[in-house]
Amino acid sequence: MGNLSHKVILITGASRGIGAAIAGKLANAGARVIVNYAGGKAAADGVVSEILTAGGEAVAIQADVSKAEDVKNLFDQAIAHYGRVDVLVNNAGIMITKSIRDTTDEDFDRQFNINVKGVFNTLREAATKLADNGSIINFSTSVNRIMLPGYATYVATKAAVEQLTRVFSKEVGGRGINVNSVSPGPTNTELFTNGKPQEVINRLASLSPFNRIGEPDDIAEMVLFLASDQAKWINAQNIGVNGGMA
Repeated sequence: MGNLSHKVILITGASRGIGAAIAGKLANAGARVIVNYAGGKAAADGVVSEILTAGGEAVAIQADVSKAEDVKNLFDQAIAHYGRVDVLVNNAGIMITKSIRDTTDEDFDRQFNINVKGVFNTLREAATKLADNGSIINFSTSVNRIMLPGYATYVATKAAVEQLTRVFSKEVGGRGINVNSVSPGPTNTELFTNGKPQEVINRLASLSPFNRIGEPDDIAEMVLFLASDQAKWINAQNIGVNGGMA
């Protein structure tokens, strides 16, 4: 495990947080990485610069995954640059924590557009543009396994991602493509920690027997494995990466 030489890997939402950690780790394992970003060009260029400085290969490509035409162009540009795409990592996502009562139409639509339609758009392109014998890793959440007030719409989007994962694995399995999802628990990223008091973070950390929240590198290690040839017999699965939280 750990050798991704010559694999071309497209990672959505890779300008920061878990996505940036994944990009760095996969590049370090020999992959040629496409760092997708929606609006954070400077951050994405920074991720690419770090990879290049370490001797890896990477390019940043802008695309809003919620827009079908952007995603089509994302795949086309990636293939024009590297010749193919072997692995798709659907990491892009947002989380808005509000009770159902307080969730606005805009809150609902924004989460579904990015978290669900974004995955749908990339899978639709991957159906014809991902290389044979490739791999797809989608992102769900371990919060699906517990009932946390304020997360209803978010977990609904991730439940949809898990179902897309299972069905799509049947649709592309004939080309040797395996499709799985990973479910991180609370992880030390801006997406998770933003707006949360330390006491809330500590309480969530206590749900794990290790008494801590995850780090982006903890999640990147699982993606590294699933992107490797050693994981090809793992298919249509959702894998919790949460330190035993749930």
